[in-house]
Amino acid sequence: MWLLRLLAVLVVIAVGVGIGVYAFTGDRRYLAFAWRLFRYALVLALIVFALLFVERLAIIPV
Repeated sequence: MWLLRLLAVLVVIAVGVGIGVYAFTGDRRYLAFAWRLFRYALVLALIVFALLFVERLAIIPV
């Protein structure tokens, strides 16, 4: 779980840097990079949450 938190922090930093570099240079490639990274991270987070939800449902009470 700590690995997922570390990856989340790194993604937030990378998106922030991409937006910051776009603001500094005006090159839209950095904004596109930040947007693409955000979308992939969001999809990955939703998959992880779905797996956690399914795992919780799969526990059979004794």
